[in-house]
Order: sequence, then C-alpha cells, then structure tokens
Amino acid sequence: MIISFLCFMALFVAIGVSSLLKSKNTKEDYYLASGSISPGLVGLSAVATNNSGYMFIGVIGYTYATGLASIWLMLGWIAGDFLASTLVHSRLRDATERTGQVSYAGILSHWHGERYKLLQRAIALISLLFLLAYASAQLVAGSKALHVLFDWPLWAGAVLGSVMVVLYCFAGGIRASIWTDAAQSVVMIFSMGLLLVVAIGELGGISSAIDQMSAIDGFLDWFPKDLALPGVAGGILFAVSWMFAGLSVIGQPHVMVRFMALNDADKMRQARLWYYSWYLLFYSMATGIGLLSRLYLGDVGTFDAELALPSMAEQLLSPTLVGLILAGIFAATMSTADSLILSCSASLTHDLLPHKIESTHLLKGATVLITLAALVWALLNSQSVFSLVIMAWSGLASAFAPLLIVLCLGKKPSQNRSLYAMFTGLFLALLWRYMGWHAAIYEGMPGIIAGLLVFYMPVPFKKEGIVSN
Repeated sequence: MIISFLCFMALFVAIGVSSLLKSKNTKEDYYLASGSISPGLVGLSAVATNNSGYMFIGVIGYTYATGLASIWLMLGWIAGDFLASTLVHSRLRDATERTGQVSYAGILSHWHGERYKLLQRAIALISLLFLLAYASAQLVAGSKALHVLFDWPLWAGAVLGSVMVVLYCFAGGIRASIWTDAAQSVVMIFSMGLLLVVAIGELGGISSAIDQMSAIDGFLDWFPKDLALPGVAGGILFAVSWMFAGLSVIGQPHVMVRFMALNDADKMRQARLWYYSWYLLFYSMATGIGLLSRLYLGDVGTFDAELALPSMAEQLLSPTLVGLILAGIFAATMSTADSLILSCSASLTHDLLPHKIESTHLLKGATVLITLAALVWALLNSQSVFSLVIMAWSGLASAFAPLLIVLCLGKKPSQNRSLYAMFTGLFLALLWRYMGWHAAIYEGMPGIIAGLLVFYMPVPFKKEGIVSN
C-alpha cells in the first residue's frame, strides 16, 4: 500500500513539476498561467479545487453521519453554482483581460476602470485570512487520510503536504496546480467508481443495500432533524440555503482564478460543460460512498466520520488500489492547498504591499512564507475539515459574492458602498455561525442577502462618488 501510494504521489508531483517547462517567469504566468489554459483543463481543475478535501473527507463523512438528507447539499450546491456561473464566469474572464490585473481583488476593484485602492486592500486582507484557514483545512484532510491507513502522526501528512505545495510553487505556480488537478480528477473518478461498484456488490446489490440502510433509524429520512422550521417548510429552507452555498463559489478566489486563466473567453461554455459533467459525477459518487460507508463502518460515535473513505477502501480494495485512492485524496487536497496559498500570495504581493512585486523569486519566497503559516495553523487546528472549510467558504462568499454579482449586472457601486456591503455580509455570516444557527441554515445565505441589500438600499451613502483611497 505504501509503495503504491508513493509511486502515484511521485507521478502527481512529476506532472506538477513538469509545468516548469512551460513557465515564462512572469507574474502573470505565475498567477494566471498567462491566460493559456484549455477549457478541459479549466473544468477539471475547477472541479478538483472546488471539492478536494471537502468532498473526499468532509462530504463523505457528513453523509456517513447524517444519511440521505445530505443529498440536499449536492443538489443545492450544484444548482446554486450553475445559476451563478451563467451570470459571472464569462464576465469575470472578460474583466480579467480588460483590467490587466492578476488577482481577484485587483479585478473587483478595477472592474469599470476605477482605482479603488482601499477596496482592493480590504478584499486582499479578508482573502488572506480566510484562504489561510481553508489551506490549513486541506493540510489536515490529507493528514487524516495518511493517519488512518499508515498510522502516521497527524503532523506528518501536513508537513509532507507543505513540501509538495512548495515544489508546485517553485515549479510552475498556478499551471502546476491545474495540471495536477486534472491528473488526480481522472484517478479519483476511476478509483471512486471502482470502490462504489465493489461496495454495492459485497452488499448483494442496490436493493439489498437500500434495505440495510432502511433498517438504520432515520438514515433514509429526506431532511435532517434540526431544521429551522418544522415539516416541509424547514426542508425547503434547508435546501435553498445550500443553494446559496453553491452560489458562493463566485466568492472563492482560488476557484475563480481557473476561469480567469481560460485561453479564450469564447470557450467558456466548453469549460462549464467539462466542469458540471465531472462535478455531478464526483458529488454523486461521494454521496453514494458516504451512504454505503455507514453499513461497513458501524454507528456514529464509534468512528471518526471524516475517515470514512480511506477506512472503507481499506476494507474492500487491494492494497495497490487503496494506495491509489489515498494518493488521489492527498494530491487533491495538496493541489487545492497550493491554489489557496497562491491566491494568498497574490493578495500579499499584488494587493497589500505598497509596491507590487514583479520578481518571480520574491513571489515564490512570499509563497513559501504563507505555506509555513498554513502549516502552523493546521498543526494547531482543532476543528473538523468540514466545519473549517464551510466557515472559510461562507466568509469569503458573504464578503465578495454580492459585489461580484452587482458588478456583473452592470451596476457601478462606489468604494464606500462596496466596503459597507462587504463587511455587512461577512459580519452577519460570522455572527450566524457563532450563534450556532448554521446547522439549520447555511450562514452564507443571510450573509449574501445582507450584502446585496446594502447595494440596493434606496438611501445613497455619503461621498458616493469617491473613486480612490
């Protein structure tokens, strides 16, 4: 198993490092691959970056613990993501070319030709904080998988992941991340499909598996028990709130940068076709494996839910295939961590520092420092992967999604109004989580709605016309 894992990991690392051959040693190439990524690679990479540790560790674990009700995460998330993409992706790609900016914050703050420096720095600072939390969750996810199968200490996987991130960053920046994303997407589709087929076969077929799930009290209920409202109304509200979680993807700099790097704005439809085809397949398999894992691994409380996938694979597959799955999980979490850290680096070197850094050597040095910060956070972290990812995801979405939506609708908000909307949405989302209401309604829903309301308030803000810092 270890030999298989190391061989496949070496393959993924080799793919990432080979991107050095295409590197142009410029800031635009380091952060955006010079806008040269094909639609297929954009779609596969965006799926892998969007999901990774959240999907393989978080969603499968949540489904193992919750049951069929977790299906609303999939349906709501993909529906919200699709609705957002019809409005945003092409316009964001056009704005990337029009503004000449290499960072998410730079594009949002220069959208209509303005130079909103204070807004750019505020977006960058929020991005840096929440993306660091997100990156630490990816390092934890990889560590958990290695811990359960190899009995390695939890810190070992985080350290190994950090080394891989540094290798990717020194090789080809975002291009290295995208190439490894595509490779691990293919590997994980194959290995998860195989695991699903073997698991169903061992249980005697689909009908037998469903009968065994039905015997678990409440496991096949359509909605979870802790809803905000009773009955169907609570269920609908729960599903709609997770649609906002899907819509939240437009507030994630590390995902949106994939679409910003597309080689031709006219090919966005192709990229989205790749993206949603693989997304639906990935999420369906993850939900199916999560449901089946409860039959193999026993009751909640006797097992760490976030270790369901590697533990189930160990029971059902040969050591070589278990090593393949583990390598895919680990490569997925690390390539996503790499994307997050590169976005943090862009926020620091392009948006926050008073003098923008152009030297790729300094860019890589900044990336190494941010990687070390993410590693320290991971080693000190006590939250679950699922909880930490959702917190970071909702915080970024509540801050940035409302602004991006109104920009794509052609509105020209002032810097003041943009800042008010951003901090209002973020504050409400964090308050919602702190009060414990996120179990019933995803906190990004009230956060995004609050931000949008600020933009459409009828009373104008003072100094509405301000255009600089």
